[in-house]
Amino acid sequence: MDAQVQAPNRGYGIVVEPLQGVVTARRNGTLLAQSSRAKVMYETRLPPAVYFPAEDVKAPLSSPTPLQTFCPFKGTASYRDILLPGDGLQNGVWAYEEAMPEAAAISGHIGFMPGTGAEFDLGQNKVEMPCYGNISGPVIDWLLRDAALVPTPEELTAALSRKFVEQGIRLSRLSVMAWSLHPLIAGKNYIWQKKTGEVTTYAPSYEIHDHPAYQNSPLRHVSNGLGGVRHRLGCCRSADAFPILEDLRKEGATDYVAMPLRFSDGRINVLTLTSDHPNGFSTANLGLIFECSGVIARYYEIFMQRENAQSLLETYVGKRTGARVLGGEIRRGDGDEIDAAIMFCDLRGSTRLEEQLGRKDYIALLNQFFETGSTIVHDHGGEVLKFIGDAVLAVFPAGSDPENARRQALNSARAIVARLEEIASEEDGHRCEAAIGIAYGRVTYGNVGSRERLDFTVIGQAANIAARLGDYGKTVNHPVVVSRDILSDPSQGISLGAVRLHNVSQPVTCFAVPARTEPQAAAE
Repeated sequence: MDAQVQAPNRGYGIVVEPLQGVVTARRNGTLLAQSSRAKVMYETRLPPAVYFPAEDVKAPLSSPTPLQTFCPFKGTASYRDILLPGDGLQNGVWAYEEAMPEAAAISGHIGFMPGTGAEFDLGQNKVEMPCYGNISGPVIDWLLRDAALVPTPEELTAALSRKFVEQGIRLSRLSVMAWSLHPLIAGKNYIWQKKTGEVTTYAPSYEIHDHPAYQNSPLRHVSNGLGGVRHRLGCCRSADAFPILEDLRKEGATDYVAMPLRFSDGRINVLTLTSDHPNGFSTANLGLIFECSGVIARYYEIFMQRENAQSLLETYVGKRTGARVLGGEIRRGDGDEIDAAIMFCDLRGSTRLEEQLGRKDYIALLNQFFETGSTIVHDHGGEVLKFIGDAVLAVFPAGSDPENARRQALNSARAIVARLEEIASEEDGHRCEAAIGIAYGRVTYGNVGSRERLDFTVIGQAANIAARLGDYGKTVNHPVVVSRDILSDPSQGISLGAVRLHNVSQPVTCFAVPARTEPQAAAE
């Protein structure tokens, strides 16, 4: 008998055919199974798979192992070891005890894993791959022509969902969970719902990995490389179902699928699909999505790579600088001449603190110091360009309002000193003090370095003076020392006179500035 079948249409499909006569499976001469009721399954893009009734398997099998895999088209597969004398095969066979309707003919049948080395004697049967042809339609046409023009992942999610519906897929909800490289968020979850036609975006933090709702979720299962998930919600309540499925069932869902979206770097992201139609998804529906999932994944990968590049640049060089680099300022010498207030904020006594606290607690203290300085600088419109050892270098570009840049830099310095005092008074708080110098002037804001290794920074006399004023403040025991042009009113500070600074040719008139302004101090 020729058991080859012709694909009935150009959509994804599953066909199960009986095999005629006796079919045998052996391994190295050892009989594994023998049956006159064997079947062959043809599934789009997969090699034909031979299944035996469980009672016709001759090799001893173990009880079900912990391994389970989920197929959107066939259901949940359980596995058993083959217990051959001196040659056991772990998870050597699988079975779909309650296969999906499209594959119901193999429910309770046993299939042998490709790695077992099973050799099949098909007798008079001839099993060959069907000619599946190509899948096309509105979704494929759109992916090939128009999807590349969609500007955001949110708009892509909405457009993709609409195209699925246009193709006849009975979709009520679609989500894409794409993992990212970001210091604070684990990824982005884009969720489209038919009832609103809108996409909601969530950005969970890394705590999601420890949250019970994620630990027992299809997202975790698929992301860990354990395959897809498929659950009919209207007809069965499987004991191994995920808690979220009950929530979706209460909302009227009848069918749920989660399948992997693989990025080129190996990360596995997750596409989930929910239907509220009485019949749920068809095999052709899911097969279409499965077939084009690789292309869909690439579109999301491009969006996430762009977001990753932006977030990593902002994390390491700051928001404004990151935008400049992404904008193409990537060559040595690229940059601008700008007027800016420059702040150099140094942690005093760092060597002593490391000796007293130990390395681990000192790093925690240093992170707290950086967090304090960075947050306050950002809140006042400045940008932290870099951390230099135990110091913070920040810039407040003048733009069209030089007075505001000076004022914001000065207010930042006062707020940092005040906040460090508050931290020292808290329970388990450690006292750490800052030495802050601020100067104003024209600097080069751009790339310097070698051809292979660049640094986006500020270069100029104002940057040098700010660093030296911070050092000078340590010698006169003032936490904030600024150049004369930072103060709109000299009475705001304590005059320190014209001071000669290391590697600065001319004396700099400078002032010590209290952590709080006088009206605030009086009110307290």
